[in-house]
Amino acid sequence: MIRWEAHTCLPLHPDASFAPLEHYRTAGVHYVSINVGMDMNPLSQILPVIAAFRARLLAAPDRYLLPDTVADIERARHEGKLAVGFDLEGALPLLERPEMVALYRDLGVRQIHFAYNRNNSVAGGCHDAPQGLTALGRRMVEAMNAAGVIIDCSHTERRTTLDIMAHSTRPVVFSHANPLALVEHGRNITDEQIRACATTGGVVCISGVSRFLGVESPAASDIVRHLLHVAELVGTRHVGLGLDIGFGEPGLDDDPPPPFDPEYWWPAGAGYGRGIRQMRYAPVDTWKQLPEALRAAGMDDNDIDGILGGNMARVARQVWERPPA
Repeated sequence: MIRWEAHTCLPLHPDASFAPLEHYRTAGVHYVSINVGMDMNPLSQILPVIAAFRARLLAAPDRYLLPDTVADIERARHEGKLAVGFDLEGALPLLERPEMVALYRDLGVRQIHFAYNRNNSVAGGCHDAPQGLTALGRRMVEAMNAAGVIIDCSHTERRTTLDIMAHSTRPVVFSHANPLALVEHGRNITDEQIRACATTGGVVCISGVSRFLGVESPAASDIVRHLLHVAELVGTRHVGLGLDIGFGEPGLDDDPPPPFDPEYWWPAGAGYGRGIRQMRYAPVDTWKQLPEALRAAGMDDNDIDGILGGNMARVARQVWERPPA
């Protein structure tokens, strides 16, 4: 069965090391979605990252594959390769043009969310005043459905996510979000949001970030606690995993150009404490520990296969594989 990492973050720099991808491959993961840009990143930063990552992945066909379908990921699994897709965190890179969605899809972006913590002209962010999905946002939802790109509601405020899920004709996901019922933080999501996501046929993928798990040093057992809450609420078919590891690289500057204010994007008043760079992450090897941890929690093999990849693969089949025009 496919093992699916719904979201992780290499440095946003064309020269970022691919060592973390190798670590995922040796941990038995078959598909990884890596971030290639956020709302604070200009196109002058995003496009060179996409171009460089694509070129380097295509230059190593014995190790990597840029998938178009879930069947491509299955092929990568059988051949011992890692399938890699890209995701965008926020709508600002779309330049308020819905047609940009299809362009990014052609470049390998398979998943996009509409706001990164702060409000924009498309959607509301989870650390800003509630605003809901705008008229332009509804057009973006339609463009995402038409282009075959997964809509991701992570980092987005409650009202906006409910608007998105009501408007989308395809399943919607949270690629890295945890239950607010377990840990109070603006990045975490309510039971209402979890139920709405499941109603679309979507998946809530649990993050391995310390602050959102409510622990100092995340372990497999902490992730399972959050997985179980979602499973008990909406069933195991709607649970996945997005560790959201931020792989820093000493000496490699991937900050956006000035003016860039980290406090604006990750406000201390929203519970980030010492700041986003001090977050701790569950390690990649958590993937090796989760099957037994889930089994100990009472999950059977079908549940485990779904949580660790099958559920996201089901969503991708429904969203990526567009009917012919």
